[in-house]
Amino acid sequence: QLQASGGGLVQPGGSLRLSCVAAGHTFSTYTMGWFRQAPGKEREFVAAIRRSDGATSYAESVKGRFTISRDKREIMVYLQMSSLKPEDTAVYYCAAAASRLITSRLGSSSAYPYWGQGTLVTVSS
Repeated sequence: QLQASGGGLVQPGGSLRLSCVAAGHTFSTYTMGWFRQAPGKEREFVAAIRRSDGATSYAESVKGRFTISRDKREIMVYLQMSSLKPEDTAVYYCAAAASRLITSRLGSSSAYPYWGQGTLVTVSS
């Protein structure tokens, strides 16, 4: 079971850090991803980290503003979001795949069997 947290209301230009924990598991062999779904839109890829080698992947819309990372205990995965824009408003979901995804699959939601409940991020003044 994945649990995401850290969402909230933030002004444009502000920052938030989302966290994701897998209850009863470690992420040592997992690929972890963050996706988001804005009102009236389809779910889209945000970022992913491949635990086996630390490789990361980002959507073009968040490159340079968001950073995905893991903790050394391999329990938590984070999404540090900076320079937030109103268009970043969405429910953010963490997802996990119990395997090493190839690079071309990192952004595919169908590659992740496990999903958290989502946390709402609202960027507004």
